Amino acid sequence: MKRKPKLGNLYIRWRFIVVIISVALVFSALVGRVAYIQVVNAKQLISQGNKRSVRVETTREQRGMITDRHGSELAISVPVQAIWADPLRIQQHHSFDKRRQWQALAKVLHTNVKDLESRLDNPKRRFVYLRRQVSSSLADYVSKLDIPGVYLKPESRRFYPTGEISAHLVGFVNIDDHGQEGIERSYDKWLSGKPGERLVRQDRLGRTIEDLSVIKQQQPGHSIELSLDQRIQTLAYRELKREVEATKATSGSVVVIDIRTGEVLAMANSPSFNPNDRSQLQSYRYRNRAVTDAYEPGSTMKPFIMLTALEKGVANKDTIINNRPGYIRIGHHIVRDDEVLGPMSLTTILEKSSNIGAATLAIRSGINSVMQTFYKVGFGNVLGTGLDGESTGIVPQRRHWSDFELATMAFGYGLTVTPLQLAHAYSILGSGGIDRPVSLLKLNKAPKGHRVFDRKHTEMVLKMLQSVVSDQGTAPKARVAGYQVAGKTGTSRKADAGGYSDNYVALFAGVAPVSNPRLAIAVVINNPKGDRYYGGQIAAPVFSKVMSGSLQYLNVPPDGQGIRLVSLDDGSTIQDKDDEG
Repeated sequence: MKRKPKLGNLYIRWRFIVVIISVALVFSALVGRVAYIQVVNAKQLISQGNKRSVRVETTREQRGMITDRHGSELAISVPVQAIWADPLRIQQHHSFDKRRQWQALAKVLHTNVKDLESRLDNPKRRFVYLRRQVSSSLADYVSKLDIPGVYLKPESRRFYPTGEISAHLVGFVNIDDHGQEGIERSYDKWLSGKPGERLVRQDRLGRTIEDLSVIKQQQPGHSIELSLDQRIQTLAYRELKREVEATKATSGSVVVIDIRTGEVLAMANSPSFNPNDRSQLQSYRYRNRAVTDAYEPGSTMKPFIMLTALEKGVANKDTIINNRPGYIRIGHHIVRDDEVLGPMSLTTILEKSSNIGAATLAIRSGINSVMQTFYKVGFGNVLGTGLDGESTGIVPQRRHWSDFELATMAFGYGLTVTPLQLAHAYSILGSGGIDRPVSLLKLNKAPKGHRVFDRKHTEMVLKMLQSVVSDQGTAPKARVAGYQVAGKTGTSRKADAGGYSDNYVALFAGVAPVSNPRLAIAVVINNPKGDRYYGGQIAAPVFSKVMSGSLQYLNVPPDGQGIRLVSLDDGSTIQDKDDEG
């Protein structure tokens, strides 16, 4: 009897072979696909993946600080956040369905949901700012709302600790941290540094998950140390603002220069503005009038006419000029004095601010000598501060000059100077005739400068100018207790269409202490209202207060009446005010 074949075993063997073959084919396909992906098409796939995830990220270095000469902070950068949105992500996640979160966001952004929807309705735009430079508390609140497509981005905001006091000199930046005015603008590249770039991998939400490489190293912003002394700046601004408000003047400026170095220790203007409040950024507020606005300087020019006459040799300490009968005729014009003084010495001409005396000396000196003096002290030229908008003032250029035109320039009409130029000119008088460059940056070493006038002649003029602040002079209110002061008042009428108006500019410029001059200060009050508009009435008191406080801050020893040394039992001495001061 024959055995039947085992069909079950044959069937299993066939199935096994089929399975093996199938597995082999699948495995071969997988291996082939892997080989294709890893070897043949690797570069293209990597490129496609990188396009979707690899980004170049710019790293912004924090802007450098601005400080005064003692390290007090005038401008610093603080970290803040920007709120931005990706319209495509918002659309993909149907983000606006979360109405409560969007209503909360709209409320803190002081807007409404409809406005936000209109700003984010274009999915082709991948980046839209909702609000920049927000506080950390607001950023935390937005983060907790967890709205798909709404993100935070770190950035910095400029903060100015001294506010309106130093605003004109320091300036301000725009929302992108680029300087717009003042030192911030003039030294923008130095303060900003250079941004860096790095290659990063990001996930679909835009979060960085891997740093790949550094493309360009960032260069940090450099800090700047100004020549400004914030103590003196605060004092100058306070006294100037008080006088401008009291006289209802249009504006005013004060400039303080260290005679030994040419450094600007204070530059104040009123009205001012708070650079931390962008709503105050109007041009009439943030214009630095000390360098941009030029005025006819009035009688503050007379010391330089006197100096010209001494340098030219047409006058000396014994020169006498007679102003009787109180006026002189020059061509078809008349020049008058307020008083009939008769024979006047050079000191009396400055003490009483005689127009006749100044005009006579100018005509004797000649136009070329007068113009040469003006150019030597910096009139008609920028002083190289580096500030945008610095004015040269106006020194007229003519082929032919009449004696009357020269005479009017002798008492400050027909030319214009800025408050900074005026302070610089008086610093040359105080330095004994040496011109040192004006500097807004702190200097480690005083510049040598160059001599432009004879020392003997500048000292003679300074000695004459002391009489201006005497009881008989035009500016007794400019005196400083304990210090010898030399200065000159100026009151000029403002030019108008067809002539001069009834508006005035009041000025006072001077130096102290005369025995060893340290500071030169110019004060300009523009268009004061009311009965008080003379330089000796409103500019001189500001000069006195600013000079007094500044000399004390700098520990400059007294050299005049009003202070005496009192010996104590322990052998030490203290300063005591004299009643006669």
